[in-house]
Amino acid sequence: MNNWKKRTWALFIVLDAAIFIQFITVDRTNPPVTGEIEAPEKVMAILRTSCYDCHSNETKWPWYSYIAPASWLIADDVQVGRGHMNFSEWSGYNTKQKNHKRKECGEEVEEGEMPLWFYIPLHPEANLSEEDTATLLSWSKGEL
Repeated sequence: MNNWKKRTWALFIVLDAAIFIQFITVDRTNPPVTGEIEAPEKVMAILRTSCYDCHSNETKWPWYSYIAPASWLIADDVQVGRGHMNFSEWSGYNTKQKNHKRKECGEEVEEGEMPLWFYIPLHPEANLSEEDTATLLSWSKGEL
């Protein structure tokens, strides 16, 4: 088989695989909100813009979340995020858990761990300004 035929076959195999993986779907549901977090309006605005896609049951699933393999990564990030902290199920946490999660939220923001670095390029509106960071830190320490 000549080089051109080998490349053609390789291309067909790659294209077939790319098409096939589109049939491996992931769960992109948003469960019902059972008890949303209560926070000052300014904090809520920041949380909704920068955190809710991964840490609530109100995820906005972008177009690329329907294309594998990106869909697999995004669905996993949302599942993990909701598992750590879910603002839509806040009333299910006891007072100790709420205080811990609020404190942890501030620590993650202060350390630059949240929002995730790879989320920002596709969602520049989620990038936290210095004022946003200060607001979240004050809230996390119970000062607001």
